[in-house]
Amino acid sequence: MTRIVGMGNIAVYGAYGHTGRFVVTELRERGHVPILLGRDEKKLRAMDPEARPATLDDLDRAEAVINTAGPFACTAGPVIEAALRAHIPYVDVAAEIEANADMFAHFAKPARAAGIVVVPAMAFFGGLGDLLVTAALSKPTAATADRTAASNDHAAAPGKPTAAPGEPIDADEVHIAYGLSSWHPTPGTIAAGEVSTRRRAGRRIRFTGGQLQYHDDPLPTLEWPFPPPLGPRSVLGDFTMADVVTIPSHLAVREVRTYMTAQAAKDLAAGDERGRTPETFVVDVLVRAGGTERRITATGRDIYAVTAPLAVEAVERILTGRVRSTGVLSAGAAFDAPDFLRALSDRLTLQVNEGRKGTWARARGGRGQRR
Repeated sequence: MTRIVGMGNIAVYGAYGHTGRFVVTELRERGHVPILLGRDEKKLRAMDPEARPATLDDLDRAEAVINTAGPFACTAGPVIEAALRAHIPYVDVAAEIEANADMFAHFAKPARAAGIVVVPAMAFFGGLGDLLVTAALSKPTAATADRTAASNDHAAAPGKPTAAPGEPIDADEVHIAYGLSSWHPTPGTIAAGEVSTRRRAGRRIRFTGGQLQYHDDPLPTLEWPFPPPLGPRSVLGDFTMADVVTIPSHLAVREVRTYMTAQAAKDLAAGDERGRTPETFVVDVLVRAGGTERRITATGRDIYAVTAPLAVEAVERILTGRVRSTGVLSAGAAFDAPDFLRALSDRLTLQVNEGRKGTWARARGGRGQRR
């Protein structure tokens, strides 16, 4: 089915939500025509009284669909199925670990068979970290490309290793530290977190030994050496985000650890969005691979607002053929990561450094910190 890409109609499911509104604005600024979708017709009409609220059955008049409506454990499946019927790409902003794992597990084969691109977690959590890690490791090897294609047939899932023992790996360890000045979550973030917590029966999850593992260990408090101007900050270790699904979906890695500044974690636990102001953020990535260390850092403002250009840029690249494969793909697997990040230079400031072996040490409790 041939589609003409240009001033395209892009469906946004959950258009009236906090992130959805950012996505709609981003689409309009780039010359696209958003098709407003959602479960609440009154909210859709309040957003644009002249718009005719559409349903998932209207996706046949869209070039692509961006799903911004969580919890994604509830919405991702139906929207992906509708996208496959309409034969259009699907992109979402899911941060839920289990929902992302489900998409790889349940839709990889159908999407690949249909020749459709499905990109979950194209957001601040999950997508940005994956792009940064992939960029730090530069261009994938032929073996990595083969594993990326194979991941559509053998998708990553909890407890399933991404690389067999003895198989070449892309990185020994990946560490992603999120330095947020604050975090007043939206109702959607809170609802999605509650669903994930119930699905894992209150247990925590980490990616270690090449697989996802559930555990009940308390989260350690550490000091992370964020670069200036943020500087060292107290963080919670094993504050696991969607990166533990997206990164191992295409990179063979033994450990993926994520950290969150203690104050932001405290804000999230309070679950209060009143007085919400855009936070500043630093995403600091450290990768150990083959005896070397690489560090790449992204800084910016407002984790929800920056999600919009991530998702819209992904859609534009898919529609213009700048995507590496079909099926369910993470951001790093789908796109040229360095080029993608350069396209967001007006939203993100990047700093890249490469160190040598020995600059990274294990802290007491088994988590990383600088010597």
